[in-house]
Amino acid sequence: MWTGWWLWSLVAACSADSFRDEAERIMQDTPVVDGHNDLAWQLLDQFNNQLTLEAANLSTLASTHTNIPKLRAGFVGGQFWSVYTPCDTQNRDAVRRTLEQMDVVHRLCQTYPQAFLCVSSSAGIEQAFQEGKVASLIGVEGGHSIDSSLGVLRMLYRLGMRYLTLTHSCNTPWADNWLVDTGDEAAQSHGLSPFGKLVVKEMNRLGVIIDLSHVSVATMKAALQLSQAPVIFSHSSAYSLCAHQRNAAGVPCPLPNKTGSVVMVDFYNDYVSCRKEATLSEVADHLDHIKKVAGAGAVGLGGDYDGVTRLPVGLEDVSKYPDLIAELLRRNWTEDEVRGVLARNLLRVFRKVEEVSDHTQTPEELPIPLEQLDGSCRTLYGYSKAPSLRRQPGLLLAPLAPLFLSLSSVAP
Repeated sequence: MWTGWWLWSLVAACSADSFRDEAERIMQDTPVVDGHNDLAWQLLDQFNNQLTLEAANLSTLASTHTNIPKLRAGFVGGQFWSVYTPCDTQNRDAVRRTLEQMDVVHRLCQTYPQAFLCVSSSAGIEQAFQEGKVASLIGVEGGHSIDSSLGVLRMLYRLGMRYLTLTHSCNTPWADNWLVDTGDEAAQSHGLSPFGKLVVKEMNRLGVIIDLSHVSVATMKAALQLSQAPVIFSHSSAYSLCAHQRNAAGVPCPLPNKTGSVVMVDFYNDYVSCRKEATLSEVADHLDHIKKVAGAGAVGLGGDYDGVTRLPVGLEDVSKYPDLIAELLRRNWTEDEVRGVLARNLLRVFRKVEEVSDHTQTPEELPIPLEQLDGSCRTLYGYSKAPSLRRQPGLLLAPLAPLFLSLSSVAP
């Protein structure tokens, strides 16, 4: 009896090794393109963006889920680096903070040219694959980073932004976030405002991927209806398996079949199991579920490494991707399906976004109405002829009113 158990364990171990070997074989020429990694935020948080500090050396850095040896061990060949600035920067210094984090991504490519290649196109990703480098792309996490300005949107595109998450965990003046669905925040736009629709149209024109992680269901539906290009959920899991509002709610799962969109599964325990603990197998369950309801072409990977505090057992850092791919092979995913999850599904979306883009079209120019902005830290240049100001002829004299009152009370 004991001999039988020993043989069974040996066979299981050999089988596991064969799946892992097969995963690595596939990943040699189709490496991971991950939708969301917050290393840039960690470099700000831990080192104030001082990349030349010895402690910040990405060849040896141990305090993060991501470094160069881990990326190589995980067969990561493409990464959307998250350019994130918290919601408390909205209406304050969000644009400055966003530009600083974009600068960090560009400097990573300059500092480690042997490891990273900054690219801004689907063809650039394939070039990085051929050179054995990590294709480094910029995803801006949160619509507040454009400060309700189409001009800022266009300039971020010129600096390399290739996806924009329409909201983070706060409403913008033109789009509602996921906390509206929990009741923790009130709806403002009830999806997308008229200006928000202009943002989506301008993203299509430019060739910026629309990212619907973090948005409310109403915002998601409005964007899916309006967009002429497929969208992504850069780091969201399946709501049906974990009913967290940050996950892709029930409605989008059938839609990728019609739109060609991709749900890139997040590894944060709270979104995987709705508990503080989770496992690699439970992450694979999410991949299985999305495949079942939307097709294998709708599945991607958006680990959220260095943006979360709790990760599944077996997926502790970016080096663990081959173990997840081995699990999919164990579950009878075909080689073609696995290659789709690794990179091809995202590349298909990216190419379609590029195909839809049209820089010969006239850019959208209509500014957001002044009354929809928080004006406490704003100048009003460009709004001087706005109807909302013309209706207030006393606006410019208002600050002088106390002086006039004090003067009128003085006896002649």
